[in-house]
Amino acid sequence: MTTGPAPPARMGKAAVWALGMLAVSTGALESVVSPTLPLLQRELDMTPAEGALLNIVLAVTGALVTPLAGKFGDRYGGKRVLIRLMTVVSAGGLVSSLAPSLPVLLLGQILQGAMVGALPLSFIVVRKHLPIGESKVAIGLVSGMFVGGSMVGMLSAGPVAEALSRHWMFALPTFAVIGFTLLVNRLMPPDAPGRPDGAGIDWPGLLLLSGILVTLMLVFALAPDAGSQPLVLGALLVLLAAFVAGWLAVERRAAAPLVDLRMLARPVIWKSCVVTFVMCLGTAMGVYLVPQLLDASGDGYGFGAGPTAIGFILLPGAVAATLAGPAGGIGERRFGPRAVVTTAAVLMAVALLTLSVAHTEIWHIVVGKALIALANGLCVTAMVTSIASSVDESDTGIATSLVLVTRVLGSAVGGMLGGALLTSGVPSGSDVPAESAFVTGFLIAGVVASLSLLVVRTMSKGVKE
Repeated sequence: MTTGPAPPARMGKAAVWALGMLAVSTGALESVVSPTLPLLQRELDMTPAEGALLNIVLAVTGALVTPLAGKFGDRYGGKRVLIRLMTVVSAGGLVSSLAPSLPVLLLGQILQGAMVGALPLSFIVVRKHLPIGESKVAIGLVSGMFVGGSMVGMLSAGPVAEALSRHWMFALPTFAVIGFTLLVNRLMPPDAPGRPDGAGIDWPGLLLLSGILVTLMLVFALAPDAGSQPLVLGALLVLLAAFVAGWLAVERRAAAPLVDLRMLARPVIWKSCVVTFVMCLGTAMGVYLVPQLLDASGDGYGFGAGPTAIGFILLPGAVAATLAGPAGGIGERRFGPRAVVTTAAVLMAVALLTLSVAHTEIWHIVVGKALIALANGLCVTAMVTSIASSVDESDTGIATSLVLVTRVLGSAVGGMLGGALLTSGVPSGSDVPAESAFVTGFLIAGVVASLSLLVVRTMSKGVKE
């Protein structure tokens, strides 16, 4: 008599909460730059465009690591790859904590970007060890706690940087990441590797995607000086188009593509990716512009706030983002993805458009940032949980990584666009961007968020399409 393979061990509550606390720690490490970015710009003598680069380089690395993490997790087991990935994150946090200059700090942020790949790996493990209903709640919990970790980072970064130094604001959450990684390794049951497909890693696709992202960052960095360097900017745009065309050609032919374009062609996937990109672009512009506006001391605008004050002002947004994770998962299961994402898109558009005309009082900033964070959390969580339950279990890592890659791409474009606007908006002889630069940034992001409703209205009301 032949017996089938033993079912995977059920994940206990302690393991779920250990995974959640690891998400909190990585979220805190990810968020320390945002409230202290003006301080870092002064200490390391950075321009607004360089500050925007520092603000998004972690997300750019995540865009490259996430598809590989999902693929390796599906192939070799989520827990095994997760632990190795968090080792890289820990090394990056230690490099950032010891960084004496901008190049070294950028290196640390690049290594920390591996943390973005931890989310699809967590989803793989959860899907394998919990029933579908419980897995949706657990995915929402982990997503929400990752976002909620930003609350810890935002609250602690400013006081730690001012009382100790900028080095310690990276070191403390890194120590937490190391501790909870060890706890997850002890409590999490191992998951069996997937069935090998015999295909290798799509290294050409990875290199071409890297070229796309680096070239895109250079385009935004040079955009403020386009008038003095039109040929250089034109050459970069041609190079960007060549990278995109080459990457699409490689991905279509690859036996195991970095990004499965055939899966991306499914309506439920590409619609989710478009909406996620737009929402994260708006979020990233808000995340970058708001601390800069709080730090600025312009004529009739800005608040001259320090890192600690900025952290407290941003706190309600972090709380809203924390609640949005579980709410997005529950809302998607009860009302379907379209209802949740429609609500998120409307909130995002209203918040950004309102900030473009009302940003002279602290409460304007607090409410606007909280609505942006709430909208982003609802959207991303609803999209991830919807896709995770719409594909085969063996494709969970690849499918959710598509949305998460789109998330970091939207964040990268939004952050660099915000930096380019502020750099070009600094009047001659001044160090402070003009108020019109902030207005333009909020307005552009709000209009783009409004346009996302054109895609949202075509989405399925249910979980599957």
